[in-house]
Amino acid sequence: TDEIMQQEIRPLVAVDIIEQLHRQFAILSGGRGKDGAPIITFPEFAGFSDIPDDDFLNVVTYLTSIPSLEAASIGFIIIIDRRRDKWSAVKASLTRIAGAFPGNLQLVFVLRPSRFIQRTIADIGIKLYRDDFKMKVPIIMLNSVSDLHGYIDKSQLTRELGGTLEYGHSQWIHHRTAIENFAMTVKTTAQMLQTFGTDLAETELPNDVQCTEELLSAHTDHHSKLKDELKLAVKQGATLLTCIREPVTRSANSKLSPDELENVATVERLLAQLDETEKAFDQFWTKHHLKLEQCLQLRHFEHDFREVKLTLDNLMEAQAGFSDIGDSVTRVEHLLREQKQLEEKGQEPLEKAQSLALHGEQLIQNNHYAVDSIRPKCVELRRICDDFTNETKKKYDILGKSLELHQQLDKASKWCEAGIYLLASQAVDKCQSQEGAETALVEIEKFLATAKEHQLSNPKEFYNQFDMILTPEIKANAQRILQKLEDVQEMFDKRQVSLKKLAAKQTRPVQPVAPHPESSPKRASPKTTRPAGVVIREERQLFARRKQPPPKKQNKKNTTKTSQRCESFRAQVEASPFASPSHIINELIETERVYVEELQSIIEGYASEMDNPNLVHLIPSTLQNKKEILFGNLPEIYEFHNRHEIENCIENPELLARCFLKRKEDLQIYEKYCQNKPRSEALWRQCGDSIFFQECQRKLDHKLSLDAYLLKPVQRITKYQLLLKEMLKCSKNSEGTAELEEALATVLDIIKSVNDSMHQIAITGYEGDVSELGKLLMQGSFNVWTDHKKGHNKVKDLARFKPMQRHLFLYTKMLLFCKKREENTDGHEKTASYSFKNSLKMSTVGITENVKGDNKKFEIWYNGREEVYIIQASSVELKNTWISEIRKVLTGQLEACR
Repeated sequence: TDEIMQQEIRPLVAVDIIEQLHRQFAILSGGRGKDGAPIITFPEFAGFSDIPDDDFLNVVTYLTSIPSLEAASIGFIIIIDRRRDKWSAVKASLTRIAGAFPGNLQLVFVLRPSRFIQRTIADIGIKLYRDDFKMKVPIIMLNSVSDLHGYIDKSQLTRELGGTLEYGHSQWIHHRTAIENFAMTVKTTAQMLQTFGTDLAETELPNDVQCTEELLSAHTDHHSKLKDELKLAVKQGATLLTCIREPVTRSANSKLSPDELENVATVERLLAQLDETEKAFDQFWTKHHLKLEQCLQLRHFEHDFREVKLTLDNLMEAQAGFSDIGDSVTRVEHLLREQKQLEEKGQEPLEKAQSLALHGEQLIQNNHYAVDSIRPKCVELRRICDDFTNETKKKYDILGKSLELHQQLDKASKWCEAGIYLLASQAVDKCQSQEGAETALVEIEKFLATAKEHQLSNPKEFYNQFDMILTPEIKANAQRILQKLEDVQEMFDKRQVSLKKLAAKQTRPVQPVAPHPESSPKRASPKTTRPAGVVIREERQLFARRKQPPPKKQNKKNTTKTSQRCESFRAQVEASPFASPSHIINELIETERVYVEELQSIIEGYASEMDNPNLVHLIPSTLQNKKEILFGNLPEIYEFHNRHEIENCIENPELLARCFLKRKEDLQIYEKYCQNKPRSEALWRQCGDSIFFQECQRKLDHKLSLDAYLLKPVQRITKYQLLLKEMLKCSKNSEGTAELEEALATVLDIIKSVNDSMHQIAITGYEGDVSELGKLLMQGSFNVWTDHKKGHNKVKDLARFKPMQRHLFLYTKMLLFCKKREENTDGHEKTASYSFKNSLKMSTVGITENVKGDNKKFEIWYNGREEVYIIQASSVELKNTWISEIRKVLTGQLEACR
């Protein structure tokens, strides 16, 4: 029975009963009654009684299935020709037809036997056995075909029955077989097209150029073969239609019988069906072929983008390496040449990038399906090109300024050397005369006038002009030269003072006096002017030494006030434990010692006592073999802090940040401890009031129970955060500020990781291993709407006004969507859990950063926007933070691909 039920149920076709049809014991000639009833004729057949029941039933069933439903509903007319037979044959025929005829009967005509005796017997027999035939329609006994013509027109009867209807049984079988074969061809072709269409719709688009080209070629070849099959089927149908219409074509007087007209209609209907199928298939293929071509365009675009992006990144990296601005004119000129070479080297990649961006925009204008993937890449290419161009311009500006600076410094240095040479070259003996002194003064004034040409008169203005490029080395060199300028200027000032004195000195006039024998020559005045050579020597000594301001006299009253203010400030410092770095270090070291002692007491006074055979009987059964659950990795934390590394910072507070940074990886032990904390607390709630813990607490003389001390590690990591923040406030703008900021960021990152991991362990329903999803980067609750597309049909969930409340977990490899649930745990506070709902692989997602109408929304889409998740954050800042992290993940994946 199961085998029969599983077989395909289909109607009979001519090829199934071809041998029975060729025996011609029943025919459907195509003639019709006056009301259009189809006529089935049972011609004279010698072995009619020997025909198996199945063969008879199959043939009669097939013949009744050929006319249209409209014609069959009128009822069939049966003509039984038994003119050359006996009454027994008539009786047998009527009996078989009455018992097995499947159609609706209207009339039964019997051409009775022509011999007198058999006719008489037939007349008597029909009266006696009429009721035995169980026919509800009239049975009309006819003596001749002439009587039959009174009921049915001659044009509807074959020549054997005295009519004019042309009928060839072999040709009828041939037409029926051909029509049914054509119908099967149409059905098979339609199924092939549907199967191919289904395969196309379910085909995933490849991710590289070669696979896309191969897929496009394979689908195109398959499409061409199916088109050839369609053409053959259409040709077959057209040929069949010509064959059926052949009598009308051959003779204008010929007419097709109703059955032949139905055959023509059937073939035309099948041809029309083929045409509709072909049109629908062509329309679908056009869309699919366009998508494949666009996919190939996209893969070429992505391939070119990766190559161009890699070249541009290398170019930007090379440009970033040009950080040197030179320390001399020669060096700056060399850097300018190198920058020029880099700019020339970058022209071709930049042109390729601009061309590729233009190509991407053309794809967008041509309604490419991957607009959301192409547009960001075009923006990225143009951004990099603009960055390179702007950075190049900036480099030129900086190097130009640097060249100008060093040229001015060189000029200033040469000016100083020329000035010193001028001063040294002025002869001492020539400067002793008024004329010589005046000449030397003119030389000096002319030389000093050239200082303005070199813009050396205002050092402050000089610094403002070149402030953007003044590195410490360049600034030191500039200060040295400016100091040299100042010293040379001072030398010139002193020389001018000396020379002016010499120029102003006048010769005393000689008065004639009488000679006196006792008189002696007049002595020269002891106050003689120093020679110029002494001035030059003093000026050189001035140039060689650094000028120091003279010490100021200290006012005793002011000193007292200052001392009082210092004492007041010192008192304030001592009143606040976090007023200075040293106090913070002391606070940290003191609390660290207490913390280590508490950890040691817990391990020795509780954990170790669980192995004490004298106390085993006090340990409850729920605590047996669960020491690792209760204490977690507390021994590991104790060993880490017992090294006393922080105490080394007491003399050097700047080492504190380095200590934290050095042990950055080791501090991850707190994350492990906090992940175990919920299990530890659950276990404590079950056995915390046992006698074992009470006895351990009594021995340790602890005022608090064990669970309070098990919170110490969580409190300690928070304490580090607070102390580092205070340390940073006190050390602002000092040398170690950057390291302190990095240390604080490290501790904050650990606290964040701890918080995130506490949420992560509450995820339920996820069948995979969350440890394989990479690092947990972010987690938080959002409003979520979905917009999914399946194939060519779009299923929208966006219509729901109320969003889904989802808690998102962002890993480096996966984004999880969970539903937050809160449950009461044995009368304690509510515990949050996260029921897994959905996940997206980060390697296949894209983001749309802004959603029209709400600046707190962004989109995460999957698989070419077949799945779109609209996510609403609680604030714009939170949204931007998530977008930044997601962008980092996607950028990292892109870098990994490279």
